[in-house]
Amino acid sequence: MTIWRAIDRVWEFPQPPLIMGIVNVTPDSFSDGGKYATAASAVNHALDLENSGATILDIGGESTRPGAEPVTQEEELNRVIPVIEKLAGKTEAAISIDTQKPDVAREALKAGAIIINDIAANRKDEAMWQLVAETKSGYVAMHMLGAPKTMQRNPKYSDVLNDVEAFFNCQMERWTDWGMSLEQVVLDPGIGFGKNLEHNLALMKGLERLTRMERPLAMGTSRKSFIGELTGAEVNDRLPGSLASACRAAQAGAAIIRTHDVKETTQALKVWAATN
Repeated sequence: MTIWRAIDRVWEFPQPPLIMGIVNVTPDSFSDGGKYATAASAVNHALDLENSGATILDIGGESTRPGAEPVTQEEELNRVIPVIEKLAGKTEAAISIDTQKPDVAREALKAGAIIINDIAANRKDEAMWQLVAETKSGYVAMHMLGAPKTMQRNPKYSDVLNDVEAFFNCQMERWTDWGMSLEQVVLDPGIGFGKNLEHNLALMKGLERLTRMERPLAMGTSRKSFIGELTGAEVNDRLPGSLASACRAAQAGAAIIRTHDVKETTQALKVWAATN
Protein backbone atom coordinates (compact mmCIF):
# COMPACT_ATOMS: atom_id res chain seq x y z
CA MET A 1 0.00 0.00 0.00
CA THR A 2 1.21 3.52 -0.87
CA ILE A 3 -0.05 6.61 0.95
CA TRP A 4 -0.34 10.14 -0.41
CA ARG A 5 -0.87 12.92 2.15
CA ALA A 6 -2.00 16.46 1.41
CA ILE A 7 -2.55 18.45 4.62
CA ASP A 8 -5.81 16.95 5.93
CA ARG A 9 -6.40 14.43 3.12
CA VAL A 10 -4.99 10.93 2.81
CA TRP A 11 -5.33 8.65 -0.21
CA GLU A 12 -4.29 5.01 -0.23
CA PHE A 13 -3.15 3.19 -3.36
CA PRO A 14 -3.70 0.95 -5.21
CA GLN A 15 -7.21 2.14 -6.01
CA PRO A 16 -8.91 3.28 -9.23
CA PRO A 17 -7.17 6.40 -10.55
CA LEU A 18 -8.19 9.73 -9.11
CA ILE A 19 -9.42 12.21 -11.72
CA MET A 20 -7.79 15.64 -11.67
CA GLY A 21 -9.92 18.12 -13.58
CA ILE A 22 -8.13 20.97 -15.37
CA VAL A 23 -9.33 24.52 -14.71
CA ASN A 24 -7.28 26.98 -16.78
CA VAL A 25 -7.89 30.57 -15.66
CA THR A 26 -5.83 31.84 -18.59
CA PRO A 27 -6.33 33.56 -21.94
CA ASP A 28 -3.73 31.47 -23.78
CA SER A 29 -3.75 27.81 -22.71
CA PHE A 30 -3.32 25.49 -25.68
CA SER A 31 -6.78 23.89 -25.52
CA ASP A 32 -9.26 26.07 -23.64
CA GLY A 33 -7.44 29.38 -23.26
CA GLY A 34 -9.87 32.20 -22.50
CA LYS A 35 -12.86 29.93 -22.06
CA TYR A 36 -12.81 30.15 -18.25
CA ALA A 37 -10.75 33.30 -17.78
CA THR A 38 -13.14 34.98 -15.32
CA ALA A 39 -13.44 33.83 -11.72
CA ALA A 40 -17.16 33.13 -12.04
CA SER A 41 -16.82 31.01 -15.18
CA ALA A 42 -13.84 29.13 -13.73
CA VAL A 43 -15.69 28.34 -10.49
CA ASN A 44 -18.75 27.12 -12.37
CA HIS A 45 -16.58 24.99 -14.63
CA ALA A 46 -14.74 23.52 -11.65
CA LEU A 47 -18.00 22.57 -9.96
CA ASP A 48 -19.21 20.97 -13.18
CA LEU A 49 -15.99 18.92 -13.28
CA GLU A 50 -16.55 17.80 -9.70
CA ASN A 51 -20.10 16.74 -10.53
CA SER A 52 -18.70 14.79 -13.50
CA GLY A 53 -16.26 12.81 -11.36
CA ALA A 54 -13.23 14.95 -10.52
CA THR A 55 -11.83 14.35 -7.05
CA ILE A 56 -9.10 16.99 -7.55
CA LEU A 57 -9.56 20.41 -9.17
CA ASP A 58 -6.32 21.81 -10.61
CA ILE A 59 -6.43 25.59 -10.88
CA GLY A 60 -3.85 27.26 -13.11
CA GLY A 61 -3.22 30.91 -13.97
CA GLU A 62 -0.19 30.61 -16.26
CA SER A 63 -0.13 28.74 -19.54
CA THR A 64 2.56 26.07 -19.76
CA ARG A 65 1.99 25.18 -23.42
CA PRO A 66 5.16 24.90 -25.54
CA GLY A 67 6.49 28.36 -26.29
CA ALA A 68 4.35 30.07 -23.64
CA GLU A 69 5.57 33.34 -22.19
CA PRO A 70 5.67 33.56 -18.39
CA VAL A 71 3.27 35.87 -16.56
CA THR A 72 4.02 38.07 -13.59
CA GLN A 73 3.37 36.84 -10.09
CA GLU A 74 0.81 39.59 -9.55
CA GLU A 75 -1.14 38.60 -12.65
CA GLU A 76 -1.10 34.92 -11.74
CA LEU A 77 -2.32 35.68 -8.21
CA ASN A 78 -5.11 37.89 -9.58
CA ARG A 79 -6.27 35.03 -11.78
CA VAL A 80 -6.21 32.10 -9.35
CA ILE A 81 -6.80 33.35 -5.81
CA PRO A 82 -10.41 34.55 -6.32
CA VAL A 83 -11.24 31.20 -7.91
CA ILE A 84 -9.72 29.18 -5.07
CA GLU A 85 -11.35 31.35 -2.40
CA LYS A 86 -14.78 30.92 -3.98
CA LEU A 87 -14.31 27.20 -4.56
CA ALA A 88 -13.05 26.46 -1.04
CA GLY A 89 -16.50 26.84 0.47
CA LYS A 90 -18.38 25.08 -2.31
CA THR A 91 -16.50 21.91 -3.17
CA GLU A 92 -15.56 18.68 -1.45
CA ALA A 93 -12.93 18.01 -4.11
CA ALA A 94 -9.31 18.64 -3.21
CA ILE A 95 -8.06 21.93 -4.66
CA SER A 96 -4.70 21.95 -6.41
CA ILE A 97 -2.72 25.00 -7.51
CA ASP A 98 -0.88 24.54 -10.80
CA THR A 99 2.07 26.92 -10.45
CA GLN A 100 5.84 27.21 -10.65
CA LYS A 101 6.00 30.14 -8.22
CA PRO A 102 6.45 29.46 -4.48
CA ASP A 103 4.74 32.71 -3.46
CA VAL A 104 1.71 31.91 -5.62
CA ALA A 105 1.61 28.44 -4.11
CA ARG A 106 1.75 29.89 -0.59
CA GLU A 107 -1.17 32.26 -1.21
CA ALA A 108 -3.15 29.48 -2.87
CA LEU A 109 -2.69 27.26 0.16
CA LYS A 110 -3.89 30.08 2.39
CA ALA A 111 -6.96 30.45 0.15
CA GLY A 112 -7.90 26.75 0.40
CA ALA A 113 -5.68 24.66 -1.87
CA ILE A 114 -4.01 21.57 -0.37
CA ILE A 115 -1.92 20.38 -3.34
CA ILE A 116 0.85 22.08 -5.33
CA ASN A 117 1.13 20.85 -8.93
CA ASP A 118 4.63 21.93 -9.98
CA ILE A 119 5.94 21.54 -13.52
CA ALA A 120 9.29 23.00 -12.40
CA ALA A 121 10.45 20.23 -10.08
CA ASN A 122 13.76 20.46 -11.96
CA ARG A 123 14.60 23.81 -10.31
CA LYS A 124 17.72 24.29 -8.19
CA ASP A 125 16.22 26.71 -5.68
CA GLU A 126 14.65 25.07 -2.65
CA ALA A 127 11.95 27.63 -1.77
CA MET A 128 9.07 25.53 -3.14
CA TRP A 129 10.25 22.43 -1.31
CA GLN A 130 10.61 24.34 1.95
CA LEU A 131 7.01 25.50 1.51
CA VAL A 132 5.81 21.94 0.91
CA ALA A 133 7.69 20.73 3.99
CA GLU A 134 6.33 23.59 6.12
CA THR A 135 2.69 23.30 5.07
CA LYS A 136 2.48 19.49 4.64
CA SER A 137 0.75 20.05 1.32
CA GLY A 138 0.57 17.43 -1.37
CA TYR A 139 3.20 17.88 -4.08
CA VAL A 140 2.89 16.74 -7.69
CA ALA A 141 6.39 16.93 -9.16
CA MET A 142 6.83 16.94 -12.93
CA HIS A 143 9.84 16.07 -15.04
CA MET A 144 10.58 18.76 -17.62
CA LEU A 145 13.57 19.78 -19.71
CA GLY A 146 14.14 23.52 -19.53
CA ALA A 147 11.12 25.80 -19.32
CA PRO A 148 7.86 25.96 -21.32
CA LYS A 149 9.19 28.68 -23.63
CA THR A 150 12.14 26.54 -24.80
CA MET A 151 11.37 22.95 -23.81
CA GLN A 152 10.40 21.71 -27.28
CA ARG A 153 13.51 22.99 -29.05
CA ASN A 154 15.11 19.69 -30.01
CA PRO A 155 14.91 17.83 -26.66
CA LYS A 156 17.46 15.02 -26.33
CA TYR A 157 17.90 12.05 -23.98
CA SER A 158 20.31 9.16 -23.85
CA ASP A 159 17.35 7.00 -22.75
CA VAL A 160 14.22 8.87 -21.74
CA LEU A 161 12.97 6.24 -19.28
CA ASN A 162 16.36 5.97 -17.60
CA ASP A 163 16.73 9.73 -17.46
CA VAL A 164 13.27 10.38 -16.00
CA GLU A 165 13.70 7.63 -13.41
CA ALA A 166 17.15 8.91 -12.43
CA PHE A 167 15.81 12.45 -12.14
CA PHE A 168 13.08 11.40 -9.73
CA ASN A 169 15.44 9.28 -7.62
CA CYS A 170 17.83 12.22 -7.33
CA GLN A 171 15.11 14.74 -6.53
CA MET A 172 13.48 12.53 -3.89
CA GLU A 173 16.76 12.54 -1.98
CA ARG A 174 16.89 16.34 -2.19
CA TRP A 175 13.27 16.73 -1.09
CA THR A 176 13.79 14.65 2.04
CA ASP A 177 16.93 16.66 2.77
CA TRP A 178 14.72 19.76 2.81
CA GLY A 179 12.28 18.19 5.26
CA MET A 180 9.58 16.88 2.95
CA SER A 181 8.04 13.49 3.57
CA LEU A 182 7.87 11.34 0.47
CA GLU A 183 4.30 10.55 1.49
CA GLN A 184 3.51 14.06 0.24
CA VAL A 185 4.89 13.36 -3.24
CA VAL A 186 3.32 12.25 -6.50
CA LEU A 187 5.51 11.89 -9.60
CA ASP A 188 4.56 13.06 -13.12
CA PRO A 189 6.81 12.05 -16.05
CA GLY A 190 5.78 15.18 -17.95
CA ILE A 191 4.36 13.96 -21.23
CA GLY A 192 4.96 16.73 -23.76
CA PHE A 193 7.25 18.75 -21.49
CA GLY A 194 10.61 18.69 -23.22
CA LYS A 195 9.82 15.48 -25.13
CA ASN A 196 9.25 14.72 -28.78
CA LEU A 197 6.86 12.08 -30.12
CA GLU A 198 9.42 9.29 -29.75
CA HIS A 199 10.13 10.25 -26.14
CA ASN A 200 6.43 10.47 -25.24
CA LEU A 201 5.69 7.05 -26.73
CA ALA A 202 8.69 5.49 -24.97
CA LEU A 203 7.41 6.81 -21.65
CA MET A 204 3.87 5.60 -22.32
CA LYS A 205 5.12 2.15 -23.30
CA GLY A 206 7.41 1.91 -20.26
CA LEU A 207 5.12 3.37 -17.59
CA GLU A 208 5.22 0.23 -15.44
CA ARG A 209 8.84 0.99 -14.68
CA LEU A 210 7.86 4.36 -13.22
CA THR A 211 4.85 3.03 -11.30
CA ARG A 212 7.22 0.65 -9.54
CA MET A 213 9.06 3.58 -7.93
CA GLU A 214 6.80 3.28 -4.85
CA ARG A 215 5.34 6.78 -5.24
CA PRO A 216 2.00 7.38 -6.96
CA LEU A 217 2.23 8.43 -10.59
CA ALA A 218 0.21 11.24 -12.18
CA MET A 219 -0.37 11.29 -15.93
CA GLY A 220 -1.46 14.25 -18.05
CA THR A 221 -1.96 13.41 -21.72
CA SER A 222 -5.26 15.18 -22.32
CA ARG A 223 -5.48 16.70 -25.83
CA LYS A 224 -1.69 16.89 -26.11
CA SER A 225 0.24 17.39 -29.30
CA PHE A 226 1.61 13.84 -29.50
CA ILE A 227 -1.96 12.66 -30.13
CA GLY A 228 -2.20 15.10 -33.00
CA GLU A 229 1.16 13.96 -34.38
CA LEU A 230 -0.01 10.35 -34.33
CA THR A 231 -3.50 10.91 -35.72
CA GLY A 232 -3.61 14.28 -37.43
CA ALA A 233 -6.39 15.41 -35.08
CA GLU A 234 -6.65 19.08 -34.15
CA VAL A 235 -6.55 19.94 -30.45
CA ASN A 236 -10.32 19.87 -29.86
CA ASP A 237 -10.72 16.57 -31.73
CA ARG A 238 -8.30 14.57 -29.55
CA LEU A 239 -10.76 13.08 -27.05
CA PRO A 240 -10.47 9.50 -28.41
CA GLY A 241 -6.69 9.60 -28.20
CA SER A 242 -6.86 11.17 -24.74
CA LEU A 243 -9.13 8.37 -23.51
CA ALA A 244 -6.90 5.68 -25.02
CA SER A 245 -3.85 7.14 -23.28
CA ALA A 246 -5.75 7.47 -19.98
CA CYS A 247 -6.67 3.78 -20.11
CA ARG A 248 -3.06 2.89 -20.92
CA ALA A 249 -1.93 4.89 -17.88
CA ALA A 250 -4.49 3.12 -15.69
CA GLN A 251 -3.32 -0.24 -17.02
CA ALA A 252 0.22 0.63 -15.95
CA GLY A 253 -0.90 1.57 -12.44
CA ALA A 254 -1.11 5.38 -12.61
CA ALA A 255 -2.78 6.90 -9.56
CA ILE A 256 -3.99 10.20 -11.02
CA ILE A 257 -5.28 11.10 -14.48
CA ARG A 258 -5.24 14.83 -15.25
CA THR A 259 -7.79 15.72 -17.90
CA HIS A 260 -9.91 18.41 -19.50
CA ASP A 261 -12.67 15.88 -20.23
CA VAL A 262 -13.65 14.59 -16.81
CA LYS A 263 -17.03 13.07 -17.63
CA GLU A 264 -15.72 11.09 -20.59
CA THR A 265 -12.54 10.00 -18.83
CA THR A 266 -14.46 8.85 -15.76
CA GLN A 267 -16.74 6.73 -17.93
CA ALA A 268 -13.87 5.26 -19.93
CA LEU A 269 -11.95 4.29 -16.79
CA LYS A 270 -15.02 2.72 -15.19
CA VAL A 271 -15.46 0.49 -18.23
CA TRP A 272 -11.75 -0.26 -18.33
CA ALA A 273 -11.73 -1.21 -14.62
CA ALA A 274 -14.82 -3.42 -14.97
CA THR A 275 -13.25 -5.39 -17.80
CA ASN A 276 -9.79 -5.93 -16.27
